[in-house]
Amino acid sequence: MSTQSTAIRFPCAGCAGPMVFDTESQNLKCQYCGSEQTIDSIQEQPKEHPFDSENEDINELHNWGTEQQVIHCESCGGETLIPIGQTTSQCVFCGSPKVLAQDNTGSIRPESIIPFQLSRDDALASFAAWKRKKWFLPNLFKQQNVSSQLNSIYIPYWTYDTDTYSVYSAEVGIYHYRTVTRTRMVNGKSETYTTTERYTVWHSTHGDYDKWFDDILIPASGHYDKNLLHKLGDFNLSALHNYKPEYLSGYISERYSISREQGWKEAQSVADEQLESAIKAQIGGDEIRRLNIRTSYSDITFKHLLLPVWNANYTYKSRPYYYMVNGQTGTVSGHVPRSAFKITMFVLLCLGIAGVILLFIMNQQVSIPE
Repeated sequence: MSTQSTAIRFPCAGCAGPMVFDTESQNLKCQYCGSEQTIDSIQEQPKEHPFDSENEDINELHNWGTEQQVIHCESCGGETLIPIGQTTSQCVFCGSPKVLAQDNTGSIRPESIIPFQLSRDDALASFAAWKRKKWFLPNLFKQQNVSSQLNSIYIPYWTYDTDTYSVYSAEVGIYHYRTVTRTRMVNGKSETYTTTERYTVWHSTHGDYDKWFDDILIPASGHYDKNLLHKLGDFNLSALHNYKPEYLSGYISERYSISREQGWKEAQSVADEQLESAIKAQIGGDEIRRLNIRTSYSDITFKHLLLPVWNANYTYKSRPYYYMVNGQTGTVSGHVPRSAFKITMFVLLCLGIAGVILLFIMNQQVSIPE
C-alpha cells in the first residue's frame, strides 16, 4: 500500500518533515532527518465499561485526536480510516485499486492500543520461518522468497468480561468389562473361546458450575477471515497503552464493522463452548449424552481497542493467497499452496502402513490346525 501525505500531522521540530511511528524505538521518527520525538505514553489498565451502560460520552468515543476520513473499497466492501490529508491507492484488505474516499459519519475510537512491535522486515522473516515448518508445500515455493504485498493495519477488537453460573443435567456412561464365552468355526469345526466384552452402564447426573471470563477477545472486523484472526489471538493485553493519535502516524486502522451487541453474541458463543468442555470434564465418565446446560451471565463489561496486524497477499502460479502476522508477537496464520504429489504419497504411505497392521492382526487371529 502506498500512501502520500499532503498534510503533515506531526511535523519534525528540526526540519518540519513528517514524523511516523517507529517500531524499533517506539517513538515518532522523522522520515527525512531521522530525529525522534518521545510519545508521552501512559500504560495502565484500560477502563472496563458496563455492557448495559447508556451514559457514555459519545463525543469522546468518536474523537480520534485527528480528523479521519473513511476509505471504501468497491471490490470487497472493506472500510479503513486514514487521517485527513493522506491518500491511498489501493485497498489494504484485497489490494484492489478501486478505493474511494468518503465522509466520516462517525467512527468509534478505541480507548486502548497495542503499538506495532514488528517492522515490515520482521513480519517477512516471521512468514519465511513459518512456511518452512509447513507440510506438503511445493519444493519450489518452500525454497523461494515470496514476493508479498504487506500492509500494516490496526484491527479493532472488543473484549468482554463476564461472570457465569451454569446448571446442567446429563446422562453419564461408565465402561465395564466382562468375560463371555463364544463359538466360532475353524477348519469346519466348532470351537469355543472366551473374550472380553465392553458394555456401558448409564446413570443420570446434575450439578452446577461457575466461571469468570476475563478478556474474551472478539475481532470487530467484518472483512478478514475469522479463523485466521483467531490464530493470531495470542496478543499480550497487559501491554495495552492508552490511545494516542501518534501511534497511528504512518499506519491505517480498520473501521469498526461489528457492533458491541454483535460482539457480545460472539463472545457468548466462545464462553458457551468453553463452559461445555469444562462441565464435561467435571462430569467425567466415559461417555456423556443428553447434556443440557443453562447459563446466566452477570457483571458484563467490555473494552474497545486496536491491535497491530501485518496483512499480506501474494500470488503463486496465478492463484492468490493470504497470510497475516501478529504485529506484537510475530505469530503467523495464513493460506499456502499444497503439493498434490506430496499429499498423494503421504496418503499411500498411511494406507500401506494400515494394510500391514491389518494383515498382522488377521494372521494373529487365524488358529493353527491340530
